[in-house]
Amino acid sequence: MALQLRPNCEYCDRDLPPDATDARICSYECTFCADCVETKLSNVCPNCGGGFAPRPIRPAQEWRPGVCTTKQAPSDKRVHLKYSVDDVAAHCARIRDVPADRR
Repeated sequence: MALQLRPNCEYCDRDLPPDATDARICSYECTFCADCVETKLSNVCPNCGGGFAPRPIRPAQEWRPGVCTTKQAPSDKRVHLKYSVDDVAAHCARIRDVPADRR
């Protein structure tokens, strides 16, 4: 099963194409831009409380049969936060000092 490669930041709705080097994901594939992760979320996923890692880049070229963005297309479904900005801020503030590997 391949990553969805969601097309946008769930917080600011910025476009994050499949080759975006500033896309960040949590273990549930919640997707945010690096700027929001650093300046608004304090490396706390507002959905699950986990930390973030850089999202891998799916190859555009088919180096191996069937493995590329044209054969396994990225998602085109935009995802948005289900929580208010105030709720997200409170959630992130509550657990931002707990190291990501201990949450």
